[in-house]
Amino acid sequence: MQFDEFSNIVRAEFPDLTEEQMDRFRAMEALYLDWNSRINVISRKDMDGFYEHHVLHSLAIASYWRREGILPPASPASSVFPAPSAPSTSSAPSATPAAPASPAGAEAPSIRRLSVLDVGTGGGFPGIPLAVLFPRMEFTLCDSVGKKTIVAQAVADALGLGNVTVVNARAESLPAVYDFVVSRAVTSLDNFYPWVRDRFRYSIFYLKGGDINAEIAQLMGRNRLKKGSVRTWRVDSWLPLEYFQEKFVIQIEKDYLCSPIVE
Repeated sequence: MQFDEFSNIVRAEFPDLTEEQMDRFRAMEALYLDWNSRINVISRKDMDGFYEHHVLHSLAIASYWRREGILPPASPASSVFPAPSAPSTSSAPSATPAAPASPAGAEAPSIRRLSVLDVGTGGGFPGIPLAVLFPRMEFTLCDSVGKKTIVAQAVADALGLGNVTVVNARAESLPAVYDFVVSRAVTSLDNFYPWVRDRFRYSIFYLKGGDINAEIAQLMGRNRLKKGSVRTWRVDSWLPLEYFQEKFVIQIEKDYLCSPIVE
């Protein structure tokens, strides 16, 4: 897939993209070609499918967010995210609970930027494409392999992504708690969940392919997740291409009693 084809697909899905964002997507391929020749973070035979296999695959999470109403449009124009709907105690929670309403005449509380932890980011997927798309969100890209974080940091710097922090660490060692966790098939779900169970407030969004039903059942059984807390979405419902057949975004919601998203 060449950049022009990628551009047509992504503009159709996210029509509010700016030229600066598209320029950053355009610059990615050359940056990864250069760094991959020094530190191998993408299979060299797979670089021909860079935009399809890596950038579009990462953006499947954003497409799911858009279709499910989890986040507002991917526009940098707004300085904050509007308060999402409040969770219900009688049904499955929405991904992002609301800030409490202010009394009449009182100043509304400010809404902080949403934070995302990308676990096992490798050279920066899915975190870097998502950070380009959502410049008002804060992304922490985490990997335990130091040479991979060197590439992710260099690419983020070259693209001018001020909303990206790269850390060389294991996810379970991080002190912070993030709104969302994202990841791309770094291990089985039942192995992955314990790494991040205390690192997120609302949801995990996990890119995974193949027969996922048995894996989800094992995840839910071992971790006693309640019915309805795991949802799946077929990526090929957005991208009807052979590569995306049997690929999914898996959302794992938190059984939470959390503070609202306010400063």
